[in-house]
Formats: sequence, C-alpha cells, structure tokens
Amino acid sequence: MLQSMLSCCKLYISESRNSLALQSIERAATLHPDAAIINKFKDEAYNRVGYTLVSPLTENPFFNSPLNEAVVSMVAEAFKAIDLRSHCGTHPRLGVVDHICFHPLAESTLEQSARLAKMAAAAIGQCLQVPTFLYGAAHEEGRSLASIRRELGYFRPNSGGHEWAGGLCLDISRRKPDKGPSQVDQARGVVVIGATQWVDNYNIPVRSTDMTVVSRLAKRVGGRGGGFDSVQALALAHGKDCIELACNLLEPDRVGADRVQLEVQRLAAQEGLVLEQGYFTDFSRDRIIESYLMRKVD
Repeated sequence: MLQSMLSCCKLYISESRNSLALQSIERAATLHPDAAIINKFKDEAYNRVGYTLVSPLTENPFFNSPLNEAVVSMVAEAFKAIDLRSHCGTHPRLGVVDHICFHPLAESTLEQSARLAKMAAAAIGQCLQVPTFLYGAAHEEGRSLASIRRELGYFRPNSGGHEWAGGLCLDISRRKPDKGPSQVDQARGVVVIGATQWVDNYNIPVRSTDMTVVSRLAKRVGGRGGGFDSVQALALAHGKDCIELACNLLEPDRVGADRVQLEVQRLAAQEGLVLEQGYFTDFSRDRIIESYLMRKVD
C-alpha cells in the first residue's frame, strides 16, 4: 500500500557553490520527516543543484501533502539564502528556484501530481509572492515547459560567452503568471512548476568548444530538428574544452538513453566530434521508490 501511494518532486535550484546556502535549504526539508530527499545532484560548472524528493501521497483534501510542505519550505529558504543577482553559471535559469516538477510514482496518477503542482504554485506565488507559471498536466491547456522558457528568453545567454549571470530583467506583462505578482524581483526571478510523467535527464559530454556545431547536433537529436520526438536536447558549455548535450527523455520507456547515445554517436561522427559516455543526473524510478521504502524501514 505504501509503495502504491507515493508522490515525487524534482526541485532545481540555481546554486551549487554556496555550501552554507545548500545546507540551510536541506535543513528546511528535514522539518517534514515524511518527505525525504532521495537524490541530490550538484554541478559546479552549471552552478545548479537538483533534488529529488518523495513522500506518501495524502488524499485527504483538508491536509497538505508532506511533499508539498517540504518543497515549499525548501523554496522559502532558497529565497532567503540566495540572491540571483550574484549568481553566474553555464546553465540557463529563470530564477533562484528555476524549475519544479511533480511526477507520479508506482500506482499514483498524473492527475494527483498535477494537484500537488497547483498547490505548490499557490503557496509559492501567493504566500512567497513570486511569479509562478504552470505547465504540463498542471496547466489547463497543457502548455509545455519549453514554450514557457522560450517566451521568457531562457535559452539566450545574458552574459559574455555562453554564461548566464546576474538578476533577470523580465517583462512578463504579456504572459501573466498563473499565480503570484506580475512584477519580477531580480533577486528571486520566477518559478516554473509542472506535472508530467517521468522524465529521465541524461547528459552527453562532447569534446568540443564549437557551440555552433554542437547546437546543430542537439537540434538534430531532438524532435524540433527531425530527431526523436520525445527527446529535448540543449547544448551547454561545461568546463574546459567540453560542451554537454543536456537531454530530457520525455518517454524513456520508448526512447531511452541507450538509443539516444547511439544516435548522438552517429550524428557526431558526421560532424567530426568526439563524445564521452553519457550519464544520468538522477536515479531510475524503481531505485527512487526502493530508496524511499528502505529509509522508512530503517
């Protein structure tokens, strides 16, 4: 029964180098013991950290989910500990808390995940007063994460070279947030919250400094360039002499990392590029469930 009623959230914060800030954010989650951080993925070059949290799914409409309580507590602490105006990194971002996504696990449903996403958006937008945008099953028209990001200029570096730095000068008057104010605080930015089926995040290092060529490769791999329709790929500078293909595998049971790796190898050979083996930034769904259940047993 416990396994069938789990909810999952992936929370991405635009910081990885300030250990004190991350410690305070993680302490905020421990105030809600039914929710647990199952995975933490830090990337120094991107200056970004991703957390995967799991809790039992609460169906009683009069009680908030422990997962939501933990997520909102972490978000509130992130806004206290991090100022986007002093942030820089090679991963794009729209705010201190760049992205939150809820996923169904085991026998829970996408509808239940969407309900959690809407509750989190209400708390962050209205209580914390940060513009909040919904996507996927949490949005009434099912708009995509990529469409919101394109509208808000997420994919265009705002600093020298291939880096994002400083606060955001966003005009969101044409795209009214789903929750929260219509003015953007440069220290906090905005938050995008959604609900989707499970997504695998898989990064493939490319030994190159030619962003034009690697960006062309990313486009050819994904659906927008005639590649896999369930793959989104973005070329991002990652350390010295390396550009990564950051891939979202939207239907990993149909098009998984092995197929993507082989296709990228084929296309890279045509461009004369040298690849490394890709890597996941999170555990598999099954391992996440197993890890949470083992914690409860312990």
